[in-house]
Amino acid sequence: MRKHLLPLSLIMILAMLFSACVPAAPAQPVAEAPAEEAPAVEEGPAVDELNILWAQWDPADYLQQTADLYEEETGIKVNVVQEPWPSFYDLFAAEVAAGGDTWDMVVGDSQWIGQMTSEGHYMDLTDFLNETGLADSVVPATLTYYGEYPAGSGSYWAYPTEGDADGWGYRKDLFEDPDEMAAFEAEYGYPLDVPETYEQFMDIAKFFTRPSEGLYGVGIYTKKAYDAITMGVENTMFPWGADWKDENNNVLGVVNSPEAVAALEYYKELYDCCQGPGLSDAFFTEVNDAMINGSIAMAMNYFAFFPALVNSGTNPDYYDKIGFFANPKGPDGHGGAALGGQGLSVVSHVSPERQQAALDFIEWFGQDDIQAKWAEFGGYTTNSKVFESEEFLNATPYNRAFADTMTFVKDFWNIPIFGQLLEITQREFGKYIIEGEGTAQEAMDTIAEEHDKILRDAGYITE
Repeated sequence: MRKHLLPLSLIMILAMLFSACVPAAPAQPVAEAPAEEAPAVEEGPAVDELNILWAQWDPADYLQQTADLYEEETGIKVNVVQEPWPSFYDLFAAEVAAGGDTWDMVVGDSQWIGQMTSEGHYMDLTDFLNETGLADSVVPATLTYYGEYPAGSGSYWAYPTEGDADGWGYRKDLFEDPDEMAAFEAEYGYPLDVPETYEQFMDIAKFFTRPSEGLYGVGIYTKKAYDAITMGVENTMFPWGADWKDENNNVLGVVNSPEAVAALEYYKELYDCCQGPGLSDAFFTEVNDAMINGSIAMAMNYFAFFPALVNSGTNPDYYDKIGFFANPKGPDGHGGAALGGQGLSVVSHVSPERQQAALDFIEWFGQDDIQAKWAEFGGYTTNSKVFESEEFLNATPYNRAFADTMTFVKDFWNIPIFGQLLEITQREFGKYIIEGEGTAQEAMDTIAEEHDKILRDAGYITE
């Protein structure tokens, strides 16, 4: 049987036609290679540097040491800018009066708070301090005097930062000398020891006042500049139960009360009988110098200046012979001491971002462990838990007296017109105590009358 074979060329043509008629298979989608993720960019803090203004002194150095820990932890640098005390207030007041934002925060004096808040230069910290628990973490008196305005309002404008008050340093080598102890007891009828009352204090001051030996009983504040002699007199006024005003801001019959007059008379007697030589214009520097040169037995000073007395570099002869005690009680058992120290406030003129960054720093700074570190560096914490720790109380020769004192401190007026009131007390105390003009009653009457007029004109006394 014969096979019919198609020519090869015809087969190829038919194959091509068949191929052309078959629909093309759908194209398979090409899997896309996964896109490489861009490396995450870590966003830095909105604010990477903050500036705090404070006076030029050792506590500002301690705050910088603490702030350096904040930078290590967060990367945010905090600069503590220091200005000498005499120009500190003027520099800050001029800056904020112009709405300046050079500094994000200021560690301002307690007396500034009325002026700075009334003029709108401080940020309201009330909600912040309450919500973070910082308001409950500090000794109540420090929140009142460093942070609150007006008094009793519950409105806070500063975090109590550098607690301070007046206390006393004394020569242990004199107080503990067997011969001195025997001689004192023979003369006064009770053992020589750290005075608990101002009556005992006067006895001791007179006992150690021996001009022929170059030794005097005390060094107390007498300088007329700023608030020195007023702060000194407060250390007798408050223990005598006297004050600057009553609950309604009345001053007549208060500033010139019998208790206030008696307290002023005591302060002058102390100056006349027992003040060291060359201390008729003395504040913290001059008093410390007298203690260091060995010419006085007891020295009034803010606790912030006591470290120099126990430093072998600044007090080579007596650094290991100095003890400390809190302000003695008055005739009726009242306690009281002049407040020093400052609170940390946020400047209202800086941007919201910088205000928030400042609050973040204060919240960090107020933690119990950071406050313990701040105290370890040398800062005077106001943290209640730190005050209660034996580690803190025994860390320095003066910490225990400091912790005691901060429970009964009181302050001068902190209202915007405090400067006008202060000028009068400085003038009248200086005239009576240093220059010997008039009587204590006349000095207090003058202060009461002039304060009354200023307070009425400013609307603080309305009846």
